[in-house]
Amino acid sequence: MFFDYQPKPMKGEIMAELIKINLTEDEMPRQWYNLNADFDKPMPPPVAADGKPITPDMLAPVFPMNLIEQEMSTERWINIPEEVLGVLKLWRPSPLYRAKRLEKMLGTPARIYYKNEGVSPPGSHKPNTAIAQAYYNKEFGIKKLTTETGAGQWGSALAFSCQLMGLQCKVFMVRISFDQKPFRKMMMNTWGADCVASPSEETNAGREILKNDPDTPGSLGIAISEAIEQAVQNKDTRYALGSVLNHVLLHQTIIGLEAKKQLDKIGVYPDVIIGCAGGGSNFAGIAFPFICDKIAGKTIRIIATEPESCPTLTRAPYAYDSGDVAMMTPLLPMYSLGHTFVPPPIHAGGLRYHGMAPMVSHALREKLIEAAALHQLECYESAVLWARTEGFIPAPETAHAIAQVIREAKMAKEEGKEKILLMNWSGHGLMDLTGYQAYFDGKLKDYALPDELLQRSLASLKGLPKPPGV
Repeated sequence: MFFDYQPKPMKGEIMAELIKINLTEDEMPRQWYNLNADFDKPMPPPVAADGKPITPDMLAPVFPMNLIEQEMSTERWINIPEEVLGVLKLWRPSPLYRAKRLEKMLGTPARIYYKNEGVSPPGSHKPNTAIAQAYYNKEFGIKKLTTETGAGQWGSALAFSCQLMGLQCKVFMVRISFDQKPFRKMMMNTWGADCVASPSEETNAGREILKNDPDTPGSLGIAISEAIEQAVQNKDTRYALGSVLNHVLLHQTIIGLEAKKQLDKIGVYPDVIIGCAGGGSNFAGIAFPFICDKIAGKTIRIIATEPESCPTLTRAPYAYDSGDVAMMTPLLPMYSLGHTFVPPPIHAGGLRYHGMAPMVSHALREKLIEAAALHQLECYESAVLWARTEGFIPAPETAHAIAQVIREAKMAKEEGKEKILLMNWSGHGLMDLTGYQAYFDGKLKDYALPDELLQRSLASLKGLPKPPGV
């Protein structure tokens, strides 16, 4: 524990080196980067239940065609619309910080840099794609968006974005997070969205789940089913997803593209890049522009971190699976714990999804990235240390990346090597303080997913098509 840590004043050191590296608005990236253009081995396509690749028209009831085009695109660069850039400028470019106080406390020769995505109005990286999705839906004539949310970051981001773009918004929030984090619901209400606990009595999918398990804590897979069900029932409504799909990850690459420019300003290139991964969006945002360099021959380690209680990248098989419990989505090629997986009620709600983004999954399959699973006590301990050195209170999801950064910084100390570590600080934890209180009160415990429960969930993959080579 680091509860008694009292940092010593850094005196003149504070002014000796930059703490923040900023870009001007004119230096913002004008295009998103599409990793699909650079994979040596193409990803398997999404398929229908019969194993045949899906066609764009199959997605049309769920997404507008302009986003479907991005989802299936293999173009390397896709222009960011001026209207989207205009809203992103409310908080972008986001600052790149050096965690100098944390470095000093750890006594590490490593230099730790982090991209602060908590400066957006909703407090996380999520609006990078929420603004884009709201814009493209409005351009297509859509009036309302439905979505799911775990910890509430995505729901807050879409509520904010719909309000600015003039759309209605309905959010199905995983019940355990709905109960644990009431202020997230209030944020969504403030931005004009309707937020309900999932599973709910408003959909066939929700009613069926509640009938079989009235006390379920819910899951992202259940909430997705409810959101999609409502979207496809109304012609002027579409569904918006905060992670997993190609177009979502595409929009997040503005993070890594900015970071590259910022590091270039000080003549630095990272040795290790770290991001937490639930569905894969913030990890992809920081990592994909650097994976491009790795494919081109650059030596760099890129690590995705996840909870031991939801070990998608570290213990799940690579399979075709649905993105939701009711199997309303196409089958995606991804590492998956099984679409019936109901995660334990850990406080890192945004990392409780059963599957991983196909592009992130493919990058792991191709050994372009690594994955690590961490227990929540180590993550909270790391988050408290971060808050007591760097000042910012991290979201529990972000804490998984911080814990890995601390591991890497300690390793650099043991090896006596000056490494450059880059992390995506994906969001603040000011709406997650009940989790911190539970940690301080000793109520949190580590939980490794039992193999028995994993195998039970994986049974839902039986009979589904398999990706090539599996």
